[in-house]
Amino acid sequence: MSGDASVLDLLLAGFLVFIVWRLLTLSDLFKATVLFIVFGVLLSLAWVRLSAPDVALAEAAIGAGVTGALVLDALRRLGARGAADEAQPLRLNLPRLVGVLLVIGVGAFLVWSVLSLPLGWRGLSSEVAAAMPRSGVTNPVTASLLNFRAYDTLLEIAVLMLAVLGVWTLDAEPTPAAEPTGPILGLLLRTLLPLMVVVAGYLLWAGGHAPGGAFQGAAILAAGGILMHLARPFNLRNRGLVRFVIGVGFAVFLIVGVTLVLLGGRFLELPARYAGALILVIESAAMISIALTLIALFVGHTRDNAGRDTS
Repeated sequence: MSGDASVLDLLLAGFLVFIVWRLLTLSDLFKATVLFIVFGVLLSLAWVRLSAPDVALAEAAIGAGVTGALVLDALRRLGARGAADEAQPLRLNLPRLVGVLLVIGVGAFLVWSVLSLPLGWRGLSSEVAAAMPRSGVTNPVTASLLNFRAYDTLLEIAVLMLAVLGVWTLDAEPTPAAEPTGPILGLLLRTLLPLMVVVAGYLLWAGGHAPGGAFQGAAILAAGGILMHLARPFNLRNRGLVRFVIGVGFAVFLIVGVTLVLLGGRFLELPARYAGALILVIESAAMISIALTLIALFVGHTRDNAGRDTS
């Protein structure tokens, strides 16, 4: 059985390298986009093989799903002429050569770092296992994200907020004319959207003891929002409400940390007695914020043909 698994792992790794090579050499942007989505799906399988189902869920939903839809939408907005301009073959000049050498150097350093690790080294798994009883959850991934390294997660949410701010500060473009979507997409929307909401809620609740959590649930909700936008295009018109919802995840996270300091504790050091409840509150707010952030990144900042801001 282990021999079959090794063959599967080698084939999976080989396919990933082959797809990356094809992505770098293809001149057809549509084919490259499809290969990019396939790469995200295969990469999620690779994370499953590495016993990281939480990362696999996020990669499948965000890397292959949301990002793939975003690239397809960008390709549609470019049009045939724009896509042809963007598909011109790249010439290897000095700045690009420096970039290639830098990527190769970083890759070689990472390979060397992994090979130099002591044989049998298990990382920080023993330390994490010892701290689990006071983490408030039984899933080590959720404990790491929301308790042991909460600073990183707080800053990750801040980065997403800055990404939306960057999109909104770009010059808005006219809203593309609505195109007929056909009955199939509407049927998928009516069938899948309620299921996506249920699955997102389950992933949020299950994150405390099984693979799941705020990011995974948010990715599912965002996929539902993007599907709705594709079936029935909409704009995020109420900017005040949208900004509030996008910022509430970061705000709740920050308020929890500041409250702990005011009560005599340390910033984001969750007390064992209330850690589970606080993690659920933080993740609930973060899931809604992250989901709307991803939807806002897809919908973008648009105006109507008369030049009026409608986002």
